Amino acid sequence: MTWLITGGAGYIGAHVARTMAEAGERVVVLDDVSSGVTDRLPPEIPLVSGSVLDRELLDRTLAEHNVTGVVHLAAKKQVGQSVEEPLLYYRENVFGLTVLLEAVAAAEVHRFVFSSSAAVYGVPEVDLIPENTPCAPINPYGETKLVGEWLVRAAGRAHGISTACLRYFNVAGAARPELADTGVFNIIPMFFDRITRGEAPRIFGDDYPTPDGTCIRDYIHVADLADAHLAVARALTDAAGDLTLNIGRGEGVSVRELADLVSEVTGSGLAPVIEPRRPGDAAQAVASSDLIAKELGWSASRGVREMVVSAWEGWLLRHPEARRS
Repeated sequence: MTWLITGGAGYIGAHVARTMAEAGERVVVLDDVSSGVTDRLPPEIPLVSGSVLDRELLDRTLAEHNVTGVVHLAAKKQVGQSVEEPLLYYRENVFGLTVLLEAVAAAEVHRFVFSSSAAVYGVPEVDLIPENTPCAPINPYGETKLVGEWLVRAAGRAHGISTACLRYFNVAGAARPELADTGVFNIIPMFFDRITRGEAPRIFGDDYPTPDGTCIRDYIHVADLADAHLAVARALTDAAGDLTLNIGRGEGVSVRELADLVSEVTGSGLAPVIEPRRPGDAAQAVASSDLIAKELGWSASRGVREMVVSAWEGWLLRHPEARRS
């Protein structure tokens, strides 16, 4: 088996690529490096520079590396940007996936893992979100992920491809400091950024119907997420079929609890400030993780403290001035 990992120089992609390679899988990465960092990859993992929109490059890469399976992580993923630039998101996330699947079908590759998102659910009013929850995304990013799932399953049925759509919940942490998230778009890096500048972390809304009034979310360590990809990839066979799985811990953590933990780990002592609610934020979004446990015997093993500690170590590597905060 040789796995092509698109977006494999990204935050999540590099963890997946390294985990699969260290487990003995042959891996090649395709990345346009628009947000990826090539230094995240060890020299033994081949890196092809380019986009999934480039059909000629895809055909050549699949043939030259004798690719037998694909893990597709390359995508635009900022919710706010997707609202401002929906055409960009549909082009990159949907048309790019279409071009990739055309190349996969032509090359007779029979295994395909798709990076989806809990954003496909929208704001369901349930305590735990199982995979059969009706999908109603509330932004273009979530829409592109849901359309992507439809496309992957349809192509799988038509071309005999065994597929898996993995719905990530909130990804955090780092397996090692140099692999940490370099963006400031998710809640933990956003807290770190404020603390580094001597400003209090912000909580958007404290009047939700939850025990402490703040939103509750399910956080998954990126190393656990990478382990899940390995388990899913190895579960796929040459026979067509499809899996749709949540990747989460099945445990909720409130934003206030997270802010308190970040304050403790960083030693900042900064109490969070309360800002007005943001439109579209659900009071609670926690995965039901029963199906992946049943299908693959997999469950997450790392807790939220480990996520925060490892993310902070990665932040300090790039922001040494934060040690004085």
